[in-house]
Amino acid sequence: MPPDAGRAAEEVARQSYGKLIAFLAARSRDVPAAEDALSEALASALRVWPERGVPGNPEAWLLVAARRNLMQAARHRAVQANAQATLSLAFEEAEERMNEAGKSAFPDERLKLLFACTHPAIDSSVHTPLMLQTVLGIEAKTIARAFVVSPEAMSQRLVRAKMKIRDAGIPFAVPPRPALSGRLAAVLSAIYAAYGLGWDGLDGEEERHSLAGEAIWLGRALLAVLPDEPEAIGLLSLMLHCEARRSARRDGSGRYVPLDEQDTAIWNAIMIAEADALLRKAGGFDRFGPFQCQAAIQSVHAARRFSGATDWQALTTLYAALVTMKSALGARVSQAAVIGRALGPAAGLEQLDRLDPRDIAAYQPYWAVRAFLLANAGDDTAATDAYMAAIGLSDSPAVRDFLTHRLEQARRALSG
Repeated sequence: MPPDAGRAAEEVARQSYGKLIAFLAARSRDVPAAEDALSEALASALRVWPERGVPGNPEAWLLVAARRNLMQAARHRAVQANAQATLSLAFEEAEERMNEAGKSAFPDERLKLLFACTHPAIDSSVHTPLMLQTVLGIEAKTIARAFVVSPEAMSQRLVRAKMKIRDAGIPFAVPPRPALSGRLAAVLSAIYAAYGLGWDGLDGEEERHSLAGEAIWLGRALLAVLPDEPEAIGLLSLMLHCEARRSARRDGSGRYVPLDEQDTAIWNAIMIAEADALLRKAGGFDRFGPFQCQAAIQSVHAARRFSGATDWQALTTLYAALVTMKSALGARVSQAAVIGRALGPAAGLEQLDRLDPRDIAAYQPYWAVRAFLLANAGDDTAATDAYMAAIGLSDSPAVRDFLTHRLEQARRALSG
């Protein structure tokens, strides 16, 4: 097989998977069938493209092939005649639009699929994993690793949720405004979780950056539909603030660089300006929520690019507000780190000591923050133990190397 054909199929699958699944599922109302149809279309592409060449519009080719597979499967299942006719008309109309435009002009239905994945009829624990797989095409084993469950268990949960969408007739639509407030939080959380996976880098470098970009695209698309939702604005601001620092997270040798040691000149000033403008817009609605609060925290960090200093007191105030609204473990550990910088390591350690030991035993950020605060407090013996725990719990080679360097510093302080 010519390498170009295989590479083209992989690239289309990675970049267009969610868009194609969303379009097919929104018309067939059957996510598993849409996934099967697209999988068969990709297999056909790997057979046909090496012989006939890569088509000018690979995405459109795959959609037409998947649509054909869906229709054949529908006929095999003896779908009611009127339903099959409706499905036929929908796909014929889409194919005509593509042919007229000469490019892939079919509508992007990913937002509709996102709201279907986070419908109240589906167990809330699977909202984010379902969105990650169906809308963004993340493999079940990668999702399972992020949610600390076995790949088999995650696959079973995802299959059950997809069957629920089909069997319960869950609509593929952005809900009307009266029902929106109860649904929006789940959608925002799912998008941010997708960005978090891209940020943490559970996949390779290229895929990681692509996943973060897809999450930002979803945030922009959601905001285009809901321009007056301050938390949707806050989420986009938060992601842009984080993304603005991506290139500064590693030095020239690939070593991890913590936030307060990053070269601010490398930060993306245009992206920071957009994020701050969004945050100001969200503030005009006088409905302050957790995503706006997290965006405000990142804005304070970003201000170091201009002032040369971090306002730790402002961060202490913002984290107090955040944990009041949403007392997640990550927020409380970050709060302790900020208190340690603002009021001294003893105060930060006191904050950490309030956390439930059952929650923090295997939580890597807790041990990294604890080690840092202990070292600053001069307790190098305890810091050494905490650094070893943080290193053992880290999935990132770059972070492990950084923590190992800090561990060596603590050991030198002990022997000196």
